[in-house]
Amino acid sequence: MSTDAEMAMYGKAAIYLRKPERERIEAQSKPFDAKTAAYVADPKELYLKCTITKKEGGKVTVKLLDTQEERTVKEDDVTPMNPPKYDKIEDMAMMTHLNEASVLYNLKERYAAWMIYTYSGLFCATVNPYKWLPVYDSDVVAAYRGKKRMEAPPHIFSVSDNAYQFMATDRENQSVLITGESGAGKTVNTKRVIQYFATISVSGGEKKKENKMQGSLEDQIIAANPLLEAYGNAKTVRNDNSSRFGKFIRIHFGTTGKLASADIETYLLEKSRVTFQLPDERGYHIFYQMMTNHKPEIIEMTLITTNPYDFPMCSQGQIAVASIDDKEELVATDTAIDILGFVNEEKVAIYKFTGAVLHHGNMKFKQKQQADKIGYLLGLNSADMLKALCYPRVKVGNEYVTKGQTVPQVNNSVSALAKSIYEKMFLWMVIRINQMLDTKQPRQFFIGVLDIAGFEIFNVS
Repeated sequence: MSTDAEMAMYGKAAIYLRKPERERIEAQSKPFDAKTAAYVADPKELYLKCTITKKEGGKVTVKLLDTQEERTVKEDDVTPMNPPKYDKIEDMAMMTHLNEASVLYNLKERYAAWMIYTYSGLFCATVNPYKWLPVYDSDVVAAYRGKKRMEAPPHIFSVSDNAYQFMATDRENQSVLITGESGAGKTVNTKRVIQYFATISVSGGEKKKENKMQGSLEDQIIAANPLLEAYGNAKTVRNDNSSRFGKFIRIHFGTTGKLASADIETYLLEKSRVTFQLPDERGYHIFYQMMTNHKPEIIEMTLITTNPYDFPMCSQGQIAVASIDDKEELVATDTAIDILGFVNEEKVAIYKFTGAVLHHGNMKFKQKQQADKIGYLLGLNSADMLKALCYPRVKVGNEYVTKGQTVPQVNNSVSALAKSIYEKMFLWMVIRINQMLDTKQPRQFFIGVLDIAGFEIFNVS
């Protein structure tokens, strides 16, 4: 275990990574009776610390430590407690008693001290602090570089560095799986893993070489996130910045371990969110970013307004999110497009197609003007587009026939078209990002980072 002096290399992050020596020594000397110290099941708090005072006929009488209340419970409702030296332990697999109560209390007490990373054997458990902690800066990256797992406090950087070292020594590809419920912090940790690989694997002392695009390869890998988040993330009930798609990112390295290229695979974009949101949720971030008027040229080129309530597709739920500055995020999205090397025509097309999707929600079939806007933005003849929506041609056997549609059917077609345009544009952006991240440099191994879409856990009544 590191001394306070050795922890100094982590800078201001040290206090968030490992408890001080004095606290660890004090824990060793706390009085503890292994026969009576326990946890008792509680319907409200799940588990409470207690002292066993009596055992008789399958029943146990306990005294709660916090309130001194006495309870008589079934023997199965009492779980043994670990000695104080295991308080806030960094690897829960080392506990004397490995049980649900001990795991939850350890995570709770570490979280109370803002130590959000904890090992459990091969896994690294993360508890979202819902605030920014200074544990990702360059000092921390340098401190974890080349360290064995047990030589440093638990951290996503340690997991990342171990994957990198195993790749280099075993000469085999590695993968990092990031999973958990919605709001757990998967997206942020995925970004930190990529940041770590991009930082440690560039040639030391060399000038960053910029390829055919504006940004260096490491800049481009990191810049892919803001763009994909703008078009693939949204506010849900549980999470203001929830990824509504899964992604698998491969970071490729050359034979010497230097960064060579990268590619991204995406899965299951939630298309339904384009046209429908629950009252406490929001559509994809890009819609609200564009309507901030922080870049007036976007409003002008897309023929949209600055009022989200003018667009039924994005005003069914929340408009503003307290934790998100849409103006700032628009700058990040726009900058990412430039760093990734999209040419101006492609950038304009991205915004126009996004604007066209918004206008779909306003299609009323007595208002030709709205169809003209969509036709202009998509580069289509509006009359042909309306004919295709109202009188689609369908294949029957070997022939095509024209089919008349009711108003509800046409509205469904408009919604389906908007979702399809959005999905295909999203997938096209991923293809273009991959083309620009493919440097054609020799590559030997890769580390894959899988960030699956978050799942929701609700109480069942």
